[in-house]
Order: sequence, then C-alpha cells, then structure tokens
Amino acid sequence: MYDLVIIGGGPAGMTAALYGLRAGKSVMLIEKDGFGGQMTFSPKIENYPGFASVSGSELADKMVEQILSQGAEVAVEKALAVTKNDDGTKTVTTDASSYVARAVILATGARHRLLGVPGESDLVGDGISFCAVCDGAFYAGRDVAVIGGGNSALQEALLLAETSKSVTVLQNLDDFTGERKLVDLLLAKPNVRAVFGTTVKGFAKAGDQIEVNIEDKDGAKTVCADGVFVAIGLAPDNGAFADLVTLDNGYIAADEGCKTSADGVFTAGDCRTKSVRQVATAIADGATAALAACEYIDR
Repeated sequence: MYDLVIIGGGPAGMTAALYGLRAGKSVMLIEKDGFGGQMTFSPKIENYPGFASVSGSELADKMVEQILSQGAEVAVEKALAVTKNDDGTKTVTTDASSYVARAVILATGARHRLLGVPGESDLVGDGISFCAVCDGAFYAGRDVAVIGGGNSALQEALLLAETSKSVTVLQNLDDFTGERKLVDLLLAKPNVRAVFGTTVKGFAKAGDQIEVNIEDKDGAKTVCADGVFVAIGLAPDNGAFADLVTLDNGYIAADEGCKTSADGVFTAGDCRTKSVRQVATAIADGATAALAACEYIDR
C-alpha cells in the first residue's frame, strides 16, 4: 500500500509527488505517456521563475530527476479507474496493474485539441503553438495566424495583436462564436484580419514560415505566417473518473483547496475547474493538493 498515488506526470503531478515525499509519505506516480505533460511541446519557456529560458522537455527532465532522487516510484501505465474500498483506501487500476493508496491525486491534465490535418503534428513546437502567453513573445514584430473563433481564439488573438506585426484569424464559420465584446475589441485592432468560412486542410514548412493550406467557397488558398496558434479549445481527460468525482464540462470540480467531491481524492493542474492554466499554476495546485492529501492521511 502507498500513502499517495498520483495519476498524471505533468508539472502538477510531479510537484505533488515532491511535496508528498518531503512530508515522509510513500508515493507512486502513474503517467500514461511521457512525463512533463503539455509543457514538453514548448521549445522555450520564459515565464517560469528561476530560468531566463528553458525548454519544456528540459524542465520536465529536471522535475523527474528530482522526484526520483527523493524516492518516488513511477509507472508508465494508463489509469483506468479509481475505486473506494470499505476501509477508506482507494484502489487505482491501470492497464497493467493495480495500486492501493490512502489518498489519490488526479493530475491528468488537459490536452489542446488538434485539427487532425496533415503536417500539424510534425510542426507542433516548430511553428505551431497553442499558447500566446507562453510563446507569443517569440513572434513580436512578426506575422502570425490564429485558428479558431471562440473565446479562447479571440483572447489569443488579442494578446498577439499587442506585439505582432499582423494577426490573421482563420474561422471555419461565417462569424465568431465568442463573446461580442471580445469580437469588437479584436476587430478594432488595425493589425488584425479575420477570414471566415475557411477550412484548414494542412500545414507545411516554407523556409522560416508556415504555410496554412485552406479552402473556402472559392477553392484552395494558402496563408503564410511566421507562427500559427491553434486555439480550438482544450480537452480534459477525466472520463475514467466520472463515477468517482463530480465533473464540470469534463473538468474535475474543485476549488483552490484542490479537494474533490470524493473523500480522500484530490486534484491538481489543468484537469480541474480553473481560469488560468499555466505551468506556474499547475505547480501551485500540485503543492496545495499534496499538502491537503497529507493532512487527510495524517488524520
């Protein structure tokens, strides 16, 4: 039996592991893919305290090394379910094994939705980004494109318009679907151009630029940009825990204390209901959830 089983090896999960270990708890960290989560898609992170610039992969490696040196056990497995036991413990079932814990932290993260078109996956981190807060500064004074028409796309475009030379927003519908106030603010920007009724068919590298291959009622076209921001929403990965904790639009319902509706189950990072999803806020969640879990265990 472990004191704490953490599901998810992003910055939230690894921070939770660190805090649990330093509190003297035995910790098992389960990650289905690769450690680091979404931050590994960022070639440069410049808003993380202590580093002028660091790649997401490098930062993830440092976090993994730190928790392993503190005694964490890790398993590269997919968590399938968490069930409550009569004695108050929880059993975490994976595709390879099962683990019993006194407390569980769900830190499954959220993945950026992809268009699923040719060239997209190859260029993520090499011209295609998802976060203007994270990567917008790299395109100051340059031409960028934003794909999407909801609130997230409008907010990304507004932020990019402050520093980029031009912003082209590509929307597949005939109008934006985001809030009218955001639309009005965006269209008032002199360096913003909105292109409606377009379907993105693929991406290709053209020197230092990205070619966005689109199609509208008049046929195929190409939009060139120095950087492309895909902003069609996030997808939490919490379906396996729908019978365990309360979900809100797919996200785990929790306040700043990171407690869920299930006794002894906590949550941290992008998978929970929150307004800001950044590496720094994920780490804060990880610390909060671990401390709450340790208090629960000690009771």
